[in-house]
Amino acid sequence: MRRLTRKIQLGNVAVGGDAPISVQSMCNTDTRDIAATTGQIESLAAAGCEIVRCAVPDEAAAEALAPICAQSQIPMIADIHFDYRLALMSLEAGVAGLRLNPGNIGERWKVEEVVRACVERSVPIRIGVNSGSLEKELLEQYGHPTAEAMVASALGHIRILEDLNYREIKVSLKSSDVRRTVAAYRLLAEQVDYPLHIGVTEAGTTWSGTIKSAVGLGALLYDGIGDTLRVSLTGDPVEEVRVGWEILKSLELRERGPVFISCPTCGRCQIDLIEIAEEVEQRLHNLPCRISIAVMGCVVNGPGEAREADLGIAGGKDQGLLFRKGEMVRKVPQEDLADVLVAEALQLAEERRS
Repeated sequence: MRRLTRKIQLGNVAVGGDAPISVQSMCNTDTRDIAATTGQIESLAAAGCEIVRCAVPDEAAAEALAPICAQSQIPMIADIHFDYRLALMSLEAGVAGLRLNPGNIGERWKVEEVVRACVERSVPIRIGVNSGSLEKELLEQYGHPTAEAMVASALGHIRILEDLNYREIKVSLKSSDVRRTVAAYRLLAEQVDYPLHIGVTEAGTTWSGTIKSAVGLGALLYDGIGDTLRVSLTGDPVEEVRVGWEILKSLELRERGPVFISCPTCGRCQIDLIEIAEEVEQRLHNLPCRISIAVMGCVVNGPGEAREADLGIAGGKDQGLLFRKGEMVRKVPQEDLADVLVAEALQLAEERRS
């Protein structure tokens, strides 16, 4: 059962409550480069990104936000550290949200100014706790960045906003350590009802980061924790979006695009299944509707999996049996299997759109 949280609004995307779990990413372009940033946001949106964040390190970056926001198809969040003036400039530019820790921007009057501007524009704030940048006093108290220290940091920032009667809040508690990340979110989920943005930070390259993120986010989502997520990878942020969707699809929490099923192969396989499966996935990963596609290598599990999928092949010697909606259609030579599966998938997608 999914944890019930408050619902907040980021532009046209609802977060928390009964809203779908949304997929986020962050631009790795220089925000001051308007063309590069808007181009990357377009690519992210096409991949299924629903909320995007941009770093705002200085006034030049803040000034670039207005044209970027005007061109963005999806809500933008400004990532602010230390300087409350950058938050105010970002709000003027039209961002849908702020990522800002109120305890890090100085005197109370500065926080009050930011909160007042957020209230005027109905803009929520994400409190983003990271184990790598905890407050010095908490590190001294807890010895190192434990899950408990991360939660204490989050609660301290939450109290600052609550004292100003501001509750349009979401919270994240990220660590590069999977176990610490999961423990921190579980602890905080017991104490507040604010929506949680989940993620394993600095997870690594596409290969290792995908594994760490799938383990950490999968554990939290299975517990019903998480209202929006980001997969943090060292690489193209479009891959973050693709991985995020696959995690949600694997737990049947969201649906987008095809679901691929393929066997690991063994000595019974008599077709080049690895090449076929990789080609089919690469050619169809942007298919907009949900279609299950099974690429199976032999007669043991192949026919059963292929029948259960919308489309599937069960490999034989230098050929495969093609299944469509549970029925065996025909035999297809190995060299034509990828092309036939792609063509069938496109046809099925067209039928579902009409």
